[in-house]
Amino acid sequence: MLSCDQQAELAAALCATAETLGHALSASAAELMAEDLAEYGMEQIATALRACRKELTGKLTLAAILQRVQAADGRPDPNEAWALALAASDEFDSVVLTDEIQLALGAARPILDAGDKVGARMSFLSAYQRQVDTARREGKPVNWALSPGFDQQRRVMAVEEAGRLGRLAAPVVEEYRARLTHEPITQDGAAIAGLITGKSAMPSPEVRERLQEIKQSVLATQAEREQRRSDGIAKRREAFEHNRKLQLEALEQLKERRA
Repeated sequence: MLSCDQQAELAAALCATAETLGHALSASAAELMAEDLAEYGMEQIATALRACRKELTGKLTLAAILQRVQAADGRPDPNEAWALALAASDEFDSVVLTDEIQLALGAARPILDAGDKVGARMSFLSAYQRQVDTARREGKPVNWALSPGFDQQRRVMAVEEAGRLGRLAAPVVEEYRARLTHEPITQDGAAIAGLITGKSAMPSPEVRERLQEIKQSVLATQAEREQRRSDGIAKRREAFEHNRKLQLEALEQLKERRA
């Protein structure tokens, strides 16, 4: 959240950017725009403003700034997200996914398991967009994590590929690699340990079914936790707006008494 001084600095930058695009932006409008952008970092906003100066041919708008701020957060577009989700639905494959992809896949999986790929895609895209919109509105940074499959070689490959794409930091890649190449303690535990090791054994159908249930339970728990977090943020935002309204009313009353 930007401080009051940073918001004032941002308002000045907005006015300057609007001027370079050939129009004037009032101080009050710039202040409102700065307030709406306050949940993002100054570096993100500065990058978006530079893009606006280079790309816009019309007036500077809040929507144009937000579009560029959000596009730079590292989240894949819906179609790419769906392709990653499909790969993750294969229990043998390992894929690095964002939190939003995992939550949306959890919502669409029952439809996908029923064989309705078209319906699953529609459900996924809708859920994914909602999750992304919520995360961006709350200023939540993108988070990539490994969804492991049974194919032992694909796990390390998926992590290394994510590192090359900049989705996982180098220390995280090294940590994953160390975990994924660790030998299981006993042969009996190899099938389950295979989810986090580099040399797994093929589990029996019963174990595979149980591991799938565990994976779905984790996704459901993540979705529930995310919903509770969103509800809490909404309540705090509502309380903040209520207090702000009371403060503005008190300020107006003070102005009237002084007049």
